[in-house]
Amino acid sequence: VQLQASGGGLVHTGGSLRLSCAVSRSLFTFDSLAWYRQAPGKQRELVASIDHLDIAIYADSVRGRFTISRDNTKKSMYLQMNMLKPEDAGVYYCYARNSIDTYWGQGTQVTVSS
Repeated sequence: VQLQASGGGLVHTGGSLRLSCAVSRSLFTFDSLAWYRQAPGKQRELVASIDHLDIAIYADSVRGRFTISRDNTKKSMYLQMNMLKPEDAGVYYCYARNSIDTYWGQGTQVTVSS
């Protein structure tokens, strides 16, 4: 299974970005899809997840600003990020889990200038 994240970049505070993650296998084979992020010197943290019933969970710090979604026909997942803050900066990783294993994308850098 391969996950390919894209869409990161440099944005000003208050701006928006949309991250994409292309998955090499049908999304129906996964129990959960998620986005994590890791800022310099900090542990990787869960940003948002979505399950096979399209039930989404968000970190408190992003709830109301970020939206996770999935497109089963395109085998892709997305993270729409609005009202970005400097503390949202970091490397964002897409993640997938099934009954066999967990899988990570390579990460995409998000930089938010103040």
